Amino acid sequence: MTMPFGYVSPEQLMKDRADYARKGIARGRSAAAVLYDDGILIAAENSSATLHKVSEIYDRIAFAGDGKYNEFDSLRIAGVRAADLKGYSYSREDVDARSLGNQYAGILGNIFTHEMKPMEVEILVAEVGAGPENDQLFHILYDGSVVDEKRFSVLGGEADAIAERLGAVWDGSADLRTALKGAASALAGPDRTLVADDLEVAVLTRTAARRAFRRIEGDELEGLLGTG
Repeated sequence: MTMPFGYVSPEQLMKDRADYARKGIARGRSAAAVLYDDGILIAAENSSATLHKVSEIYDRIAFAGDGKYNEFDSLRIAGVRAADLKGYSYSREDVDARSLGNQYAGILGNIFTHEMKPMEVEILVAEVGAGPENDQLFHILYDGSVVDEKRFSVLGGEADAIAERLGAVWDGSADLRTALKGAASALAGPDRTLVADDLEVAVLTRTAARRAFRRIEGDELEGLLGTG
């Protein structure tokens, strides 16, 4: 006797996959990218010194990921390879956050639609421009949806609550110290305080000659947070 085949509607299947991905992402700690007076600040709650959530992709482009580390790190590597190939084949100026974001959206959307298990990740592609009006933040979700953020972007964890706290203090003309303190406070929430060892911080600096990405660590990070 054969067992009856259980039918699941496409709508229910997509909902189940979305719920699965969201639950996996929510277990992680959040990251936030913030526009400030000299570029883009990216801060992530991450106590590991080696498993980075924030990385450089190309000259003026950074990547941040939240969720399952091995999954978003594989996306980071793919992005670095794609950027290097495009820059070598054409010119360095042809590598931009918009095209990388579209590539990531295609990868995540294809996996979400066709694979049994979606990726449990949210990622950010950030590019610093010559002026604030040229800065770009592309937030790509687990299903391939792309959100073009204008002021700041929050990944993973309690993203909605963090975004609300960040929106209350955000100021695009703020200096690095003010922007970092605001981001750290928003990530921590009202009942905690994050110190330098709890954070991974990097910036894309507008005034950099070519490679704009720089990590902020150690004494510099402690000084900016006012804990050193």
